[in-house]
Amino acid sequence: MAHLLHIDSSIRGEHSISRRLTARAAAVWQAAHPGGTVTYRDLGKQPLPHLDEAGGLARMTPFEQHTPAQRASWELTEQLVSEVRQATTVLLGLPLYNYGAPSSVKTWVDHLIAPGIAYDPASMAGLLGGREFIVLTSRGGGYGPGTPREGWDHAEPWLPHGISQTGLEPRFIAAELTLAPVVPAMAELVPLHEQSLAAAERAIDELWVPVSAAA
Repeated sequence: MAHLLHIDSSIRGEHSISRRLTARAAAVWQAAHPGGTVTYRDLGKQPLPHLDEAGGLARMTPFEQHTPAQRASWELTEQLVSEVRQATTVLLGLPLYNYGAPSSVKTWVDHLIAPGIAYDPASMAGLLGGREFIVLTSRGGGYGPGTPREGWDHAEPWLPHGISQTGLEPRFIAAELTLAPVVPAMAELVPLHEQSLAAAERAIDELWVPVSAAA
């Protein structure tokens, strides 16, 4: 059965563009997969604990030798990996904060880099490949070729590398200039923002063909 893992990470609540996009994508996915199931995780409202010493050592210590703190960290990692393993599609909202990914997303990735359950430590082969990984990014400014801050977006280039050991391969859909409607100095960029957002929404609407439309 088709199963969606829907993850949000924005800290902007109802003002979040990435949440708006992931909600739209989840609705499109559900329309295309009648009877499909969904797991939802909100990293913005309920962030995961960063890997501390206990969490790091839990990955290097046999389970039977774990301290209580190491065991708790490893069990959380097992839960997060299981959520991905059960999904046929993983949907992640990825806003750009201070030119990088939210620390909550970095922590989620750190937990997923788990030997034996997310990758084979002997062959280094990823064990979570073979499923869709759709990443909906929102960027307050513009970072494309020829812009003053070209190359300042360090979130989208990082994620494929950060997650690569697991076998997951992200596909990105981006909306840019999301601060233009609320920052007076960016007012002249509002039309470009609207074009970018509309293009992202069209790309989302084309991700999955409903069963009724394909019949």
